[in-house]
Amino acid sequence: MKNQEYSLIVGGAAGQGSRRAGLLIAKIFNKLGYYVYIYDDYQSLIRGGHNFSQITVSEKKDPIRKEKIDFLLALDKKTIEKHKAKLKKDGLLFFNSNKIEEKGIGIPADNILKQCEGLPIMANTALLAGLSKGIGISFDLLQKTLTEDLAKEKDKNLKIAKLTYDQTIFPKNGIKIKKVKNNSGLLMTGNEATAEGMAKAGLNIYFAYPMTPASGILHYLAQNQKKLGLLAVQLENEIAVASEAIGSAFAGQRSAVGTSGGGFALMVETISLSAQAEIPFLAINSQRMGPATGVPTYGAQSDLLFALHPGHGDFEKFIALPSNAEESFYWSGKLLNLAWKYQTPAILLTDKDVSEGTFSVEKKVINQVKKEKEVLWDKKGEYKRYKIVKNGISPLSYPGETKAIIKANSYEHYEDGISVEEDKKAIEAMQEKRLLKFKAMQKEAETLPAVKIFGNKKSKICLIAWGSTVLAAKGVAEKLGLKLIQPLLASPFPEKQIKKALLGAQKVICVETNSLGQMAWLLKANGIKVDKKILKYNSEIFFAEELERKLKKYI
Repeated sequence: MKNQEYSLIVGGAAGQGSRRAGLLIAKIFNKLGYYVYIYDDYQSLIRGGHNFSQITVSEKKDPIRKEKIDFLLALDKKTIEKHKAKLKKDGLLFFNSNKIEEKGIGIPADNILKQCEGLPIMANTALLAGLSKGIGISFDLLQKTLTEDLAKEKDKNLKIAKLTYDQTIFPKNGIKIKKVKNNSGLLMTGNEATAEGMAKAGLNIYFAYPMTPASGILHYLAQNQKKLGLLAVQLENEIAVASEAIGSAFAGQRSAVGTSGGGFALMVETISLSAQAEIPFLAINSQRMGPATGVPTYGAQSDLLFALHPGHGDFEKFIALPSNAEESFYWSGKLLNLAWKYQTPAILLTDKDVSEGTFSVEKKVINQVKKEKEVLWDKKGEYKRYKIVKNGISPLSYPGETKAIIKANSYEHYEDGISVEEDKKAIEAMQEKRLLKFKAMQKEAETLPAVKIFGNKKSKICLIAWGSTVLAAKGVAEKLGLKLIQPLLASPFPEKQIKKALLGAQKVICVETNSLGQMAWLLKANGIKVDKKILKYNSEIFFAEELERKLKKYI
């Protein structure tokens, strides 16, 4: 049976509400049982320019962004100029006929708004209602979605929707969208899922300075502080953010920070402090196009090598690479637990399109994350903060404990936390203590679900992709009968799992959105040969068809 799948774009200038309209469309399809993926494209502007959301829905899990679309909703003329060529031959165009002359389904949005005394931004409601009529979605479903979602001017929006729906004539080439098997779950952005995952793992305080595309985590946590039982704090810069997180973690509060590459660069000294003082530290680095300011509202996968080596000195850290909201939920919670278990830095290395993309999340994923207890002092004998033990993980205690002196030290130190310089044996012993911890971390990495395999597992041609690139790579691998390997941990590197997944491969092709092939470099550093790199570095993720064309040259 043919998979029911549709793709549409809704676009307009910043401030016209295209993103809100896209989310409402996604919620309607979600109620009809479809899996959803939204790609949001916007410029670094408050007003004007061009924003658009591309919504892909499918009966199959993990819909993929395609070059061709079935429907186009244009809130302004620029949207038609930029996207009309993407419409399939039988595709439908919906537009504000009071502002635009074009062939398609014209919605007299301005006239309808005037009749209903609506605000200009409510033109997005009119076009949404016109689309619903044009693709056979019932008004009851539209009304239910609007009623659940809109917090302000609900009555006016419903009035506009009803008037538009009644006036729109179902087109001859209209497609009646059918309800499919109930695949619908929660709709979450990667940032929302990251926030919820940390909360489930016991997050107490989140510190951040707003930086696209990680800002959504701060906004979500700030709006839901009471419900989640935590505190969200905005500070003046990323140096303060990292320092506050170290201080609160020392005091026993599970803490995390979030930023993008430029902010992460300011945190590296604190990350090194976290490793030496053995204070848990979780950082979310949501990659965007760089270097420096780069293209601030667009994506890339170009911080991997940086994340592998943040801070000076010898130390190990956990680095996870989610590709969607479900993985963001799981790994943000898992990393918080791991950071506290091993008293070490951990980094969730996501990217713009995972952070700000909207995905379907199955409810069962939420039950996979819970708070795991750290190793605590048993209150017997003299407390030594950096006690040398077999696995290198010294038991924790927190300020306020009457039977212990709690120390943290950025200097090398003895077991009790007193600084050491001349005692070379003590320095060596403490380095070796941490090496024991790193070995334990490596063993743990191999027990985690650090690698996924998709497509034809017997194929001799193997793709390797990570982060947001996995979406397109998965679809293409399944279509062309190739194997796809997705690494979910970059550090400690899951060497055994990767090499097992690669058994039988005669050609390895790495797919990334950076110009250096950073995952290919990491694989090579671990003894894995990459035969070909397919790289994209124009700040945009791969389209499925685009990746397929590139792959066919090499297979």
